[in-house]
Amino acid sequence: MAEHAKPTTTQGTPAANNHPVTTKSEVKSSSISRITLPLTLFSFLLSFPILFCVVWLLYIREGKCEHLLPLANLHIGIVFGLILLFVISNGVVLLRSRFLMLGLMVVMVPLVVILTIGLTLIGSYMIDGRLMPGSPVWLNMMVNNDTNWYAIESCIYNTRTCQDLAIQSSMSSSHDLSTSKLSSIESGCCIPPSICDMKYVNATCWRKNHIGYRGSNGAYDIDCDLWQNDATKLCYDCNACRKGFIRTLREKWYKLGVFLVVVTILLIASHVLLLITTMWERHAR
Repeated sequence: MAEHAKPTTTQGTPAANNHPVTTKSEVKSSSISRITLPLTLFSFLLSFPILFCVVWLLYIREGKCEHLLPLANLHIGIVFGLILLFVISNGVVLLRSRFLMLGLMVVMVPLVVILTIGLTLIGSYMIDGRLMPGSPVWLNMMVNNDTNWYAIESCIYNTRTCQDLAIQSSMSSSHDLSTSKLSSIESGCCIPPSICDMKYVNATCWRKNHIGYRGSNGAYDIDCDLWQNDATKLCYDCNACRKGFIRTLREKWYKLGVFLVVVTILLIASHVLLLITTMWERHAR
């Protein structure tokens, strides 16, 4: 009688062996991707303040008598440069996997140019700033040019800044005027310098003391002698008036310079870090 063969049982493959094994390189690549994604998002978000600045530059009104200085070309050039930077920066981020090193070199050109303009506007390059419109050296040079100042002086008078101040403070005392918040042009062009120690009559009328053009402390200031109570003269010829006008222009261009420096430095850091993480991610594969 033939013996029945015992059925053989086939042991199944363990369930754990059915799943792919995660290698160290994949884990490393995944961890790098967690860094790359926030950097990419940061680069995109950082480009939107550039658009806001472009809109601000397009719609901001020129300061009083600013049109008399050749600043229009600088204004248009910065707008065009920021739009170009916005397009190139985002394009490089999107195409970095294809053109890694080339993209970095392309985006660095406008970044360095705009960074240099921003540093010049805030006054970092005092010597070279003579050639850069909007820089502190350039503004001082243009405003202190007598030919330019005669036109600016007439323009300030035509804006009726001092006339309006006289009407608004007609019932004010000397203390009220000294504690009120005056603009740089009002304090420099419409009233005499405080060092002159003149007697207050009204906002645009002051009586000189017996010392004449010397203040109460004996210090000499040519502006004390230049002041006239004539509504068409006042302190328009004073150095204080020129400084007040320069200070008004500086407020705008200095803020723009700070913005350009901060944004370009952040973008440079962002693009360099993206380059490093992308190369690291390729090496990890």
